[in-house]
Amino acid sequence: MLFAKEKWMENIIKGLFVLLIFLSLVSVIDFVIATPAGPSIGYVSNSTATTLSANRSQDLKGTITTLNLSSNQQDYKWKAYTGNVTGSLVLDDASGKSIYDWNQGTPTGEVYVSRASSISWANVSCVNQTVIDSEQSALGMTSASVDSINKTFNYTTHKSFLVGTKNITNSSCRSTATYINDARQSITESAYFQEILLKDDITSNLVYTTIIENHQAGYNGVSTFDFQLLVAENESSSTPLLYYFYVELG
Repeated sequence: MLFAKEKWMENIIKGLFVLLIFLSLVSVIDFVIATPAGPSIGYVSNSTATTLSANRSQDLKGTITTLNLSSNQQDYKWKAYTGNVTGSLVLDDASGKSIYDWNQGTPTGEVYVSRASSISWANVSCVNQTVIDSEQSALGMTSASVDSINKTFNYTTHKSFLVGTKNITNSSCRSTATYINDARQSITESAYFQEILLKDDITSNLVYTTIIENHQAGYNGVSTFDFQLLVAENESSSTPLLYYFYVELG
């Protein structure tokens, strides 16, 4: 009986020892789910159209003059971003130390821009009209205006893509595509520089999304970019809106 009791105690001690080793191992493992992350931003340039001087017409006294006036004016309800993306897929611990990385020669993935400094990426979906209306109201836009968010993103044609591990089905969200070589593109699923509207289901924050290209000829027909996108502004505010950028490489 004494021998059986000693054997039983020995088995308990061995079991506790194995459990202690397991818990020690678990404590040093960081469980990480891939989600879009804030990139390092390098400023390159900023450009806007110049204001044209008023044109004059000096007509004879006592005449009636009929004029056709044409004018392209800068739209202060919007601003745009273009640029290129570099980076690597890495396997890091919580302190940022890498055990391995995979450099992307040809970048793929998405660029996300939002007024929100934090997005619940596991709870992202296509934008709805309620979120669009709320954003327009916050920015002093009217839905019926030709340059509203509602009228600018008036298509539902785009490629499928992943946000983290969540699939956004092709042609399921509000979308548009920015210009190439100073000209409008045909809005198809193969269009370049597609821009899609998403939302954070938890906070109802709007997320502008564009699919990364590979040095595609851009809006000016001269430069090549990996991304182009539009974001809305508050025309009546003296302070420009602050936007946060996120990148997901895939």
